[in-house]
This record gives sequence, structure tokens and C-alpha cells, in this order.
Amino acid sequence: MGTDAHVFLSDLARGLVPRADELVDVVLRHLLDELPEVWKYEDIASVAPVALSEHIAAVLDFLERDLDMTKVRTPPAAIEFARRLAEHGVPISKLLRVHRLVHARLLDQLYTESVRVAGSQELINATTLTLSAMAFEYADRTAEQAVAAYQRERDRWLQRRLIVINEAGTRIGTTLDTARTARELADVGADHLADLVTVDLLCSALQEEGTYPAAGPATLRRIAQAASDSSPAPAVVTGQTHTYPEDSEPAQVLATGQPLRLRITSTDIPPWLAMSADHELALRALGLRSMLLVPLWARGNPLGLAQFVRRETAEPFDDDELLLAQEIASRAAVNIDNARRYTQERSTALTLQRSLLPHHVPDESAAETAVETASRYLPSGSRAGVGGDWFDVIPLSGARVALVVGDVIGHGLHAAATMGRLRTAVRTLADIDLTPDELLTHLDDVVIRLQREEERGTDEISATCLYAVYDPVSRTCSMASAGHLPPAVVSPPTADDDAGASHASHAVHFPELPIGPPLGLGGLPFETAQFELLPGSRLVLYTDGLVQSRSRDLETALALLRDVLARAPASLEETCDKLLSALLPGRPADDVALLVAQTAALDADHVATWDLPSDPAVVSKARTHASDQLTAWGLEELAFTTELLVSELVTNAIRYGKSPIQLRMILQSALTCEVSDASSTAPHLRRARVSDEGGRGLLLVAQLTEHWGTRHNREGKVIWAEQLIPASLTEQSSAVG
Repeated sequence: MGTDAHVFLSDLARGLVPRADELVDVVLRHLLDELPEVWKYEDIASVAPVALSEHIAAVLDFLERDLDMTKVRTPPAAIEFARRLAEHGVPISKLLRVHRLVHARLLDQLYTESVRVAGSQELINATTLTLSAMAFEYADRTAEQAVAAYQRERDRWLQRRLIVINEAGTRIGTTLDTARTARELADVGADHLADLVTVDLLCSALQEEGTYPAAGPATLRRIAQAASDSSPAPAVVTGQTHTYPEDSEPAQVLATGQPLRLRITSTDIPPWLAMSADHELALRALGLRSMLLVPLWARGNPLGLAQFVRRETAEPFDDDELLLAQEIASRAAVNIDNARRYTQERSTALTLQRSLLPHHVPDESAAETAVETASRYLPSGSRAGVGGDWFDVIPLSGARVALVVGDVIGHGLHAAATMGRLRTAVRTLADIDLTPDELLTHLDDVVIRLQREEERGTDEISATCLYAVYDPVSRTCSMASAGHLPPAVVSPPTADDDAGASHASHAVHFPELPIGPPLGLGGLPFETAQFELLPGSRLVLYTDGLVQSRSRDLETALALLRDVLARAPASLEETCDKLLSALLPGRPADDVALLVAQTAALDADHVATWDLPSDPAVVSKARTHASDQLTAWGLEELAFTTELLVSELVTNAIRYGKSPIQLRMILQSALTCEVSDASSTAPHLRRARVSDEGGRGLLLVAQLTEHWGTRHNREGKVIWAEQLIPASLTEQSSAVG
């Protein structure tokens, strides 16, 4: 009966060959009903009937001649159909669905025809089984080849996109000149994407003050344009200004920051594009087809608009090309913003250079071990200019890190200069390892001294500051506030949370922190609060510009802050953007400083601690402890220097300090040796005379280490010394750790 089924199918296929066009029409109508979105692309719609005809012809040929299914090859037009889908960025799932619908509909037609002409139920059953097996094998083989063609084309398109993006990165932003950067954007767009590209910048973005545009239609200046030889001159020439109606598409793009893709015909040219009767006639003669309106935004502010135009001789823009244009424009916007900021703020920078004290930015490797940070600073949108908000991340001894956020009351150069002086003072005080409350007490004295130095008639200096110290070894955070809002603490996801969720809910709370007086009042105490943080916790420090608004009270703003952080994404950068987007939908009325720090815990095997008796005989044992630990860490080459440091520090603690004495070694980006005791007397470096038997220990420590120092705590003091780990030992110690 199997042979009878094959013979029957061969006769059936032979009879259907003259009706192949009818089968094509039936299947094509079915596809149009099921997947209308695929046919919006003209080139896809034109190749689809050819591909379908070739498919049906191939199927009938295989049935008629009973060919070997291993020789199945996807028809060329069907391969081209898959490639066209890939070029337009149509998901591969659409291709597979088209494939399933075609073969299912064709198989249904074959089933119907076989039932109609078969003479017996037995033959119908045998034919159905044979036809199903052959159809599924044919569909599988042709689908596999079509998917391979789709993927090859998609890979080529992505490669071309990367080439264009890389070229844009090389060609755009070669100088700190706004007009030239805009011309470079237009040239790249005309070379790779469009027949005509124009770049307009907001006049407000080009003003020296850098203020926000006034209410009403925005005024733009045509900065650059690039076009093919056959394209008409734009209605607005370079250097002229123009506006768009508030309800027009360009105004919408400028206001929302979202790009638009438009289809344009010669008979339906929007009024905002045809700015004069003569220009409208030129556009009609040219025959426009498609346009991209891409905003130029940088650092959350609109700068202008780029327009990409194609004529009717080219394919209309698709979604992937919109993304490519947006990527190029975004990079150009950052360069344009950098250029205009350089031009506008040069005189301000010169003034600040004379006002700010010089400071040195230390190595940040220790800070990166303790926390991962992301930050944002937004100046106010008023004419007051730069303000006095600031934040800082300061590495401390013992793998700790200080997180600082502060706000000098007022705006302008005076506030900015004061901010720079206070930031320098905080770094200086942090360098001597003061506790948070003691540091704010000294900083309060600095502000009072600055007030006394001010000329009469100037605004009184006042500031707020939050100073926090995180220790990744003990996972404790100590902080004190001088009139500053407490930070938000975001707990890491628990074991019960869905690890695969991209926005899992987090517990958010504001720690109980005694709020001290603002800096500059004098005579009032500050208090330090201490609490433990789980690894992966986030500290969110901010200035009041983020939460204070005329349109809502503080409690409402903090509730919104908590809600955003509870659903914060894994990326710290995205968290900053989400906070600014939710809390500052418009221009900020005050400066905003935001610092988000995610804590880490130093692995237990990177810390070694020994309690030592106050006995000179224990010095040799301390050296042995240190040497054994270096061996465990794979740092034997540092043994000689480390043993010498440990010997000097432990001897110093036994001779001049008090019990209990403790030795601690910390391995991170550097090797730190610490010796603590209960005495508050701090050692100091002095020059030993030739006849002195001692006094050379700390001099030796200073010569052998990169950094060393003393920090005080409630129980006494800690003397620490830090050695850099040679690059040749870094990988080895990491593997051992």
C-alpha cells in the first residue's frame, strides 16, 4: 500500500501542476491575513509571491518524481525572502511563522485534494501518512536553510552597523568646535544613511549663560547640513534661525527626546518642512520618501535636532536604521555638548582656578575594592550658574573608603569656590583618619574661619555635609551629618528573591542618624551613627535638590525615592538615571549631587588577625605569622620587607603602647600591615641622632612603604603601613586568594 500511496501522490502532484498559481494565491491570501505587518516593506512584498511560487513548484516536483528528501534545497527566492527580513530587522520568529503557515496551508490543500480524488478510505489513510512524513521533512530542511541565510545576513548587517558606529566615533568630535562637530555628524549621516542631513541646535544651548529655553516655540539655528548633488537646498541655510510649531513632529521630538520615523510623499509634505512655496515645489520635484527626526540630547538636556531624509529612489528607513541614526546622534550630542561647554565655561573655569585650592586626587584602587560607585551632578536651570553641591569618594587606610556629599548654600562663583575649599578640607581631614563626628567638628571650624575672612556685605557662608566611612572587613558603616539629609540604604536581594528578575524588589530604609547643625554655627556637637551593611547593599547619598520641590513636600519626595530604589535595576548607572527621571521630570530648580555606592565585603581569606601579648619575645612569633600568611597568599617575595615592618610596628606597640595588642594583615590591591594597641599616644617621625639607640623605626617604615599613618578610635590607635604589590605577583596572589 505504501507504493500505491507514492504512485497516487505522484499522479496527484502531476494534476496540480497546472493549478500551481491557484495554490499560490490561496496561500498568499492566508499569509496576508495572518501576518499583515510583514508586508509593509515593499521589497519583501514583491519577493514573497516569487518565493511562494518556487516553494510550491518544488513540493509538487518532489511528489511527482518521488525524489530523495536529502536533496531538498530551499528555493532561491525563499532564501532572498529570508535575507530581506533580516535586512529590515524583522525578528526571526516572524520568518519561522511564515514558514509554518506556508507549509501548513499547502499541506491542507494537498490533504483536501487527496480526499477528493482518492477511491478508498484505505488509500486516503496511507496517502495522509506518507504525505505528512514527506511534508514535515521538507519543511524542516528548508526552514533550516532559510534560518541560516537569515542569520548570515543579520550578522553582515550588524557588522556594517559596527563599522559605521566606529567610523562615527573616529570622524565626529575631532575638535572642541561646535560647528565642526555638527558638520561631521551631517557628513557621516549623508555618507551612510541619507540623501540629506541637517543639524539644528537650540539657540538657548548656544548662549553663553547656558540657560534653558523660554516658554513657547523653541528657536533653532541651522549649524550644518550635508546632501547629495541632486538634493535641493534646504529651506533654512546654515547660520539662519527658525522655529517649529508647538504641535509639529520636530517640536515633539525636542520636548520628549524620543526619535520619530516618518513616511513622506510628494503629495503630503508637512507644513513645517515646506517653509515656503518655492521650497515646497522643489520638494515635490525631488520626491521624498522617508525621514528620521533624531533628538540631540546630552546629560539629560536637549541640544537640538538632526534630520535624515531619503528620496523615493531609496528604500524607506526601517527600525534598525532609526537605532543606528540615534546611536550616531547620541555620540555626536555628547561631543557637541563638550564643545559648547568648553566654549561657554572657559572664563568661569579660569576664575575658579584662581579661587580653588590645589588638591591631589589619590589612587582610587582601594575605594574600588570597598565599593562600586556611580554618580551624577546636575546644575540648576536658573541664571545663577554653577552652585556648591559636591560629592567625593576617598580611599582610606585598612581597605576602608569615605563617601562624602555636601552642599554650600547659594549659587555662583562664590559658592563654587567655597565648595572647592571645603572639598579640599574634607580630603585633608580624611587623610588623618578622623572619625566622622570629629571630622565634621573640624570642618565646622573651617567654615567659621572662612566666615571671618569674608568681606563685609557678602553672603554668610553656610553648608551641609554628610560624611560616611565604610569598612569592607567588618562591613560596618559609620556616618555623621551636619544638617544634611540621611542617605537611603537599599538591602541586597535575599535568597527568597527571584534571582532571574531584572528588577527584583529591594528593602529600602533611611537609617536613624542624628542630624547635627549645618556647618558654620559653631559650638554644637555632631554624633556618629554606626550600622552593619550586607555585601551588595547600596548607599544612596544626595543633596536636597533631588528631593525638594515647590510642587511636592519632602515626605512625598522621599516616598518616591524609596519606591524607585525598591525597583532599581542591577546597574548603578541605570539606577542614577531612574532616580533623576522619576524625581526630576523637568529642569532642576537647585543643583543636584547624587552618589550611589554598592558595598562589597573583603573575603575572610584576605584578612589575617593575631592577638599578641605585650611581651618582647612575641616579636619573632609575629614575624613568623606574617611570613606564613604571605606564603599562603603567594607573596613570598614580600616576606623580608613585611617581616621588618611587622617587627618595627609590634616592637613600637609593646614598648610605647598598652594591651591589648593586635596584628592585622589585609590583602587587596595593596598589602596593608596594621598594629593596634590601647594607647592614644600617636607616634611621630623624627630624625635619630648618631648616639641614639632608637628612633629609627618609623623612619624605616616610611622608607619601605608606599603609605603609612596612624588612626585613632575609641579603644586606642592603629599604626598601618601599605606596600604596593608588584605586577608580577598580582595574578599569583589572586589565584591563591
